[in-house]
Amino acid sequence: MYAIDQGPMAPEHLDATFAALADPTRRAILARLAEGDASVMELAEPFEMSQPAISKHLKVLERAGLVSRSKDAQRRPRRLEPKPLAEATQYLERYREVWEGSFQRLDAVLEELKAVEKKRGRPKPSIGDHR
Repeated sequence: MYAIDQGPMAPEHLDATFAALADPTRRAILARLAEGDASVMELAEPFEMSQPAISKHLKVLERAGLVSRSKDAQRRPRRLEPKPLAEATQYLERYREVWEGSFQRLDAVLEELKAVEKKRGRPKPSIGDHR
């Protein structure tokens, strides 16, 4: 097993964030909340599911720290909390940098191979050419 530096975010928080994001309904709820606060009823409107089912999704999002409840006495609207998303993005960004470096090295190798082929004067094989 590899030890992976996950930066300032605790592994269990990162796990909770990615687990919450794994569900398309929860991602849709977050997208809606990115537009502004909303009540459970407002969040349930576009879905063909009960209010209790939406509430279960909201509990997962709340446990992950992605959503919070406002103190508005009547509505209790939900609000998007950006910090866990920013931390997950930061975590993923390190891997993007690794992959970009790998692709850049691969591009350099391919350019070297093209230069060698050009020096030899060999034509590029076409698709379906089995030499």
